[in-house]
Amino acid sequence: MRRVVRLPLLVIVIAAAMVLPGAPSWQTTPSVEAANARQSRQDFHDAMRKLWEDHIIWTRGFIVSVAHDLPDVEETTARLLQNQTHIGDAIKPFYGDAAGEALSALLRDHILGAAAILTAAKAGDTETRDAAIEAWYENAHDIAVFLHEANPSNWPLADLEAMMIDHLDLTLVEAVARLESRFADDIAAYDRVHLQILEMADMLSDGIIRQFPSKFAGV
Repeated sequence: MRRVVRLPLLVIVIAAAMVLPGAPSWQTTPSVEAANARQSRQDFHDAMRKLWEDHIIWTRGFIVSVAHDLPDVEETTARLLQNQTHIGDAIKPFYGDAAGEALSALLRDHILGAAAILTAAKAGDTETRDAAIEAWYENAHDIAVFLHEANPSNWPLADLEAMMIDHLDLTLVEAVARLESRFADDIAAYDRVHLQILEMADMLSDGIIRQFPSKFAGV
């Protein structure tokens, strides 16, 4: 059974950011959502990479802001959470609106879990930190299962789980190095995070293209 983690003020800030008024330009869903209009395979591949690069770029921004108590936490959180909506929107042309919303919800839980880990680690609360890490990896499993069930032929569960675990492992290394002010290690970890997320983005875009070849133009 998943342990209940008591989330502090930072997570309240994140929840509030989910409903911030207004719609800045970055809140517009990227062109990957227009895949039902027969875009090229290369354009779709590149747009998927952009979505997942945004994921790790704004996660890094979030880590840095939390680690150093920067005044941009609310804005950075809002941008990070909007990325989860963008990723969910990207699969709607293929799997439907309900599936897109479900993926966004799982990814928002992923971000909330990261916030719980960071806050507990910064406070030195090892019990809450460990419980949050356990819940974070359970959420990663849920994401892998969700994607596998959408495209079982092209997204084997074992491959998805390996990708998600690698993503979490590397992000933890990055976050811990930042919290401990080991900045060279932090930068090196982020480089590994970046390369790994590109592999995951390619796996996802390649799987969708193979599953729905008629939705794409060109070879």
